[in-house]
Amino acid sequence: MNNDVIITCAVTGAGDTVGKHPAVPVTPRQIADAAIEAAKAGAAVAHLHVRDPKTGKPARDPALYREAVGYIRASGVDVVINLTAGMGGDFFFDPSNPKTGGPKSDMANGAERVVHVEELRPEICTLDCGSLNFGDGAFLATADVLREMAKRIQAAGVKPEIEAFELGHIWLAKQLIKEGLIDAPPLFQLCLGIPWGAEATTDAFLAMRNHLPEGANWAGFAIGRLQMAFVAQSALLGGHVRVGLEDNLWLDRGVPASNGDLVARAKEILERMGARVLTPAEARDELGLKKQR
Repeated sequence: MNNDVIITCAVTGAGDTVGKHPAVPVTPRQIADAAIEAAKAGAAVAHLHVRDPKTGKPARDPALYREAVGYIRASGVDVVINLTAGMGGDFFFDPSNPKTGGPKSDMANGAERVVHVEELRPEICTLDCGSLNFGDGAFLATADVLREMAKRIQAAGVKPEIEAFELGHIWLAKQLIKEGLIDAPPLFQLCLGIPWGAEATTDAFLAMRNHLPEGANWAGFAIGRLQMAFVAQSALLGGHVRVGLEDNLWLDRGVPASNGDLVARAKEILERMGARVLTPAEARDELGLKKQR
C-alpha cells in the first residue's frame, strides 16, 4: 500500500458533460476556480483541459489555457498545474468519404498539440502514449507524433504524465524512455473504464501496474461510479489517485458533485485507510518536478 498519496483533480475534461451537470467548468475563470477549489480541498495537482466559453465544447486554443493558468498563478494558491496535451487526435470517419475525417474530427501535428505547454511551462503535461478506439471514433497518437511531442516537452523542462489506456501504451512509453525522450523517473497515469481501452477491473489494473518500468511513479483511476472504489484500489496497489468532474459527475446517486467534493471524499477514504495526503510541495519532491515561474 502507498501511505503517502498524491491526489490529482481533473476538473473538466473534454467529454460531452456540459448540460448533464449543473456546474461543469467551461470558461477559463470557472476552470481556474475549480482548480483552486480542488487544491483547497486537498488536491496537490490540478489537471486542466479548456473549453469553448460560448459552446462548452472541447477546445485547444492557447489563449484559453493562458487565461486559465494566469488566474491560478495569480491566486496565490499553491497547486501543481498539469495541462492536457491530448487534444488534436480525434478522428471520426466520414461515411460519404472514408479517406477524410468527419465533422467531429480534430487532427493536429505533434508541435500543435504542445504549443501551449511550450509557452506556459506547467510542471506536468499529459502524453497520451498511443492510439485507441475511443467511443465511436478514434484517438490517434502514432509513435512519430509522440516522439516529437516528447522531445518538445523534455526541452521545455516539463514532466510528461504518460496516459496509458491499455498495455500497448505502456510498451510504447518504455520505448520512448529507452530512446531518452522521457527523463527518469517516469510518471504514469493508468486510465481504466474508458471505452475501448482497459476495463475497470482489478485484473486489468494489476496487469498494467505490473508492466510499469522499475522506479516509475504512477497513479490510476476509473471513470463513473467506480471512481472512489479505484481511489482505494490504487492506493492499495501502491499508486497515487485521481478524481474530478472529468471522470465522474456524481458524489452519490443523484447528487451532483463539485471538484472540491470529490477531492474531499477521496481524501477521507485515503485517511481512513491510514494514508497521508501529500501537499503540492511534497508532491513536487515525490515526482521530481521542476517548479515553473
